[in-house]
Amino acid sequence: MRVAVVGGSGNVGTALMRALLVAPEVTSVLGISRRVPTGEPYASADWASFDISRPAASDADEQGLIEELAQHLEGVDAVVHLAWLIQPNRDRDLLRRTNVDGTDRVVRASALAGVRQIVVASSVGAYSPVHDDAPRREDHATGGVPTSHYSVDKAAQERVLDLFEAEHPEIRVARMRPGLIFQSDAGAEIHRYFLGPLVPRALLKPGLLPVMPWPRGFRLQAVHADDMAQAYLLAVLKRASGAFNIAADDVLWGEDVAKVAAGGGPLVQMPPGLVRTLLALAYSAHLVPVDPGWLDMGAGAPLMDTSRAKEVLGWRPTHTAAGSMASLMAGIAGGKGTASAPMRPA
Repeated sequence: MRVAVVGGSGNVGTALMRALLVAPEVTSVLGISRRVPTGEPYASADWASFDISRPAASDADEQGLIEELAQHLEGVDAVVHLAWLIQPNRDRDLLRRTNVDGTDRVVRASALAGVRQIVVASSVGAYSPVHDDAPRREDHATGGVPTSHYSVDKAAQERVLDLFEAEHPEIRVARMRPGLIFQSDAGAEIHRYFLGPLVPRALLKPGLLPVMPWPRGFRLQAVHADDMAQAYLLAVLKRASGAFNIAADDVLWGEDVAKVAAGGGPLVQMPPGLVRTLLALAYSAHLVPVDPGWLDMGAGAPLMDTSRAKEVLGWRPTHTAAGSMASLMAGIAGGKGTASAPMRPA
């Protein structure tokens, strides 16, 4: 089968390229991105350059862009849509045009090209906020967190898929909803996107932090990029449809993060409101690249029950969340990356 990956040069796309290129069931891989990468694992795939965020001056222009993308997708059996813009965080129009309108373009171009399966990168961020730690399955509401533009756009992306599925019942659509996705090779990228120059890279070598500040009650779910890639591969091979929560089995609480980041050093639990205020001030002063909405989303995100992915896809994580976080932190400290533009090393 021929598989196309839209956004194949990013964190998950790079891991998925590695997985697809060694899967015996996959005969060829097409990567689609705005900037075509070089080197491995990218060089072993076919590539096409297409910007899903390109502005359209009219409805006719929009249809022309969809037709242009559809030409690239001719002969493709399954499309995996991963493209999502995180930065520039302050350019709200560009983010919406890329993430929501871009998803609409990809699915409509896929239908026009005769593709019969689409697997889309959604997120735990699409879920409506909760105030407890009870695990939620995939039927939990996807209304998003109103103060997080990332979450609002992920919820809007879900509505795009709802409408598309109603219009195209003949096409199988799967929605992957992972937690945080970590790998060593994403170190430089994640440092640029989320931390910036205010946080020195060398300070984030696992076990080096003298103390671990943490918002009280905050917890995270994460998955290694290679495990995430296997979930996508299984969804493609099994022609799966519907939503799938994806995360490692362990949940990262403050104590767990302190073991990784501070070598078991002191954990300082801070009032979430204070942390939000400090982040808002730092963002307003252009000291950090992310706004407080990211904290709101993390605080409100439900813990995900991942049993459906295990039952339907046969998926099992091979990395713990703690181990994946340690790998990422080592990658940040070392400025690690790959040959693609978004994943370039420090």
